Amino acid sequence: MSAAEWKRRCEAEWGLRGAPMPDGLDWKTIYEAKPLGRNLLRNPAPLGLSKASPPPENELPDAPPRGPPRFQPEGDFSAWTTSTEVLPYDTSGIPEGVVVCALPQFSWFTLEQVVDLKAEGLWEELLDGFQPEVVVQDCYEESQLHQSIYQLQVKLLAADRSTVISEHSVSPTEDLSVYSHQWKEVSHVFSGYGPGVRYIHFLHRLKNSFLNDFFPTRFTDSSVVIRAVRSGS
Repeated sequence: MSAAEWKRRCEAEWGLRGAPMPDGLDWKTIYEAKPLGRNLLRNPAPLGLSKASPPPENELPDAPPRGPPRFQPEGDFSAWTTSTEVLPYDTSGIPEGVVVCALPQFSWFTLEQVVDLKAEGLWEELLDGFQPEVVVQDCYEESQLHQSIYQLQVKLLAADRSTVISEHSVSPTEDLSVYSHQWKEVSHVFSGYGPGVRYIHFLHRLKNSFLNDFFPTRFTDSSVVIRAVRSGS
């Protein structure tokens, strides 16, 4: 097909009528990249889980495991930058004089990823003029591990990767009196964010606990999708 035919195909299949679509772009390459409507995060379920099935139950070991404590879950974390923060023991609720044999030790496990929007096939005129919606979704495991087990921070960044054009953060509080052990979905739609967005920084933190065994907070199906809807419409 000619360049004009590839352009018309992109416009028709993605519903981009009225969006800026310059003639000088390689529309065949853009079409094959499919930047609109697909998940731009790589390896969105590194623990091998899916929200289509309930999260697995933790099984208590017959005997305490040997070796040093664990603070990071097992998984394939390729495409993610990860880090672990081991938190100090919380003794605030222990009355004076009480002898405690063991306390859980908590840690934050952080995963982050930066999406290069132009490298994924989006073009500057679309991002700056049409400003399509940016839809963020994530799922984490409901549990009674702690009141705070999950944090999400997503930033829309300029070309210098440091200027924040728009940001969304959430740190939910868990109801420890209820236990259903299901996935809890977190979502946000960026709209009306203004021109200049070139990158998306996705970061979430999951709290884990170690007391004779490792108890993680699991997650799955993280996603960042550019939706062919005019921002703010």
